[in-house]
Amino acid sequence: MDSSANCNFASRLAERLGPHSHLIDAATGRTIEPAAVRCLIPACGSALIASGLRQGDRVLIGCSLSPASALVYLGAIYAGLVAVPVEDRVLATSAAAFVAATGARAVWNETGLAWGEAGNGSVILLQGDLSMGSAELRPAAACAASDLAALMATSGSTGVPRFVMVTHGNLIANTEAIVRSQRLGTGERAMMILPVNYCFGASLLHTHLYQGGGVVFDRRFMFPDKVLQAMTDFGCTTFAGVPTVYNVLLRRSGIRQASLPCLRRFLQAGGALAPGKIDEMRAIFPLVPFYVMYGQTEATARISCMESERWEEKPGSVGRPLDNLTVSIVDEAGSELPPGQIGELLACGPSICAGYWNDPDETSRVFHDGWLRTGDLARQDEEGYLWIEGRRGAFLKIRGTRISFAEVEGRVAAMTGVYECGACAVQHPDAGEALALLIVPDQGSRVDPDEIRRGLPAHWTLDSIRMVSELPKTSSGKLARSMLAAWAKDGHAAIA
Repeated sequence: MDSSANCNFASRLAERLGPHSHLIDAATGRTIEPAAVRCLIPACGSALIASGLRQGDRVLIGCSLSPASALVYLGAIYAGLVAVPVEDRVLATSAAAFVAATGARAVWNETGLAWGEAGNGSVILLQGDLSMGSAELRPAAACAASDLAALMATSGSTGVPRFVMVTHGNLIANTEAIVRSQRLGTGERAMMILPVNYCFGASLLHTHLYQGGGVVFDRRFMFPDKVLQAMTDFGCTTFAGVPTVYNVLLRRSGIRQASLPCLRRFLQAGGALAPGKIDEMRAIFPLVPFYVMYGQTEATARISCMESERWEEKPGSVGRPLDNLTVSIVDEAGSELPPGQIGELLACGPSICAGYWNDPDETSRVFHDGWLRTGDLARQDEEGYLWIEGRRGAFLKIRGTRISFAEVEGRVAAMTGVYECGACAVQHPDAGEALALLIVPDQGSRVDPDEIRRGLPAHWTLDSIRMVSELPKTSSGKLARSMLAAWAKDGHAAIA
């Protein structure tokens, strides 16, 4: 990339908006036309600067599934500020802690905050439609590829999360590589049920607008059939979700009767979805490609993508690295392993982020000489396809044999009557560790624990099987694994 060019990501995105770049609120039907979107991004940025902010300042943005928070997020980047998108509900209760952690000089959300004396008058509070102000429109800030564009909270964290430093160059490189891997054309329209503060949601917003497409925001996924209807009503070409989302679609929606005439792709990331459920989705929509992806916030978003046409040959794979990334599988000493052997996955390339905000020790541990240590255990075949075997620490040892929680959960979730499963380890006097299972049954189904036991390998020592009404989840819909042991112990959400 030419170092003399302006690398402002939001400016480049705004320049690429086209006649299909609508932003739509599905719940209200409100539509922002492409010409207005093109004006609103700089208008929001100009309003932020007019409030007293300077280039490089951090601004906390309370994100909900609405066009407004997406426009303020992009406007902040356009103005050369550092956007810090966080879940609006969490920001409302923890704004002071987030300000302290990021050094933010401003806080915005759509409806206003009441957070006492936390800012001590030093933090600018903003709310509502920034574009309605009278601020003079400013050109996009001049930014180098290495300038910070955003601080993205790492998913799955509790309390105040760690923030990943994402540069303008990271966003450009990852967005363009994702576009190529998903074969995104012009005129695309994404159904967005994932928030912008989650890197998967942000990447969906980035890629579709960058290609001149549009985005439909829908906060009603608790009623999945409403979202399916909105996909038809608004002509959505892309649907994206984490494993929980696809579990809901397959077990608690009318997706088997949905037509979705404009749909061109399903996207899945954010953890392992059981191969059998991917096969179910492919059987329901045999002509719609299903892309399985793998990524991390520390790599901006995506690291690999599995093209749908190779799935039957390589079930369970998360595909090959994006075309501008290099990966390596290494042992504990850091030596590269041959194809087929399991080791830690490292990634290198222009979308690997700059490190963690105000955390040099963790930065030096995870980021080294341009390589990201993902903490995930993986194997790679001779063609470069990757399989994620689990996360360091996401295993237990039963009588010396290491077993992945993801493998356990996948096998149980594939059993008749099971909606989803969470597995954790408990101490065992003979086996060292044993499995505790939390199982959510399908609606109207009864799951027999003895059948579960019979369906698992004999050497998987089981301590307990508990039926629950739900599993603990993060705000982005991922399994909150750190909470499982406490739930298994105290019977939280147990079904009588």
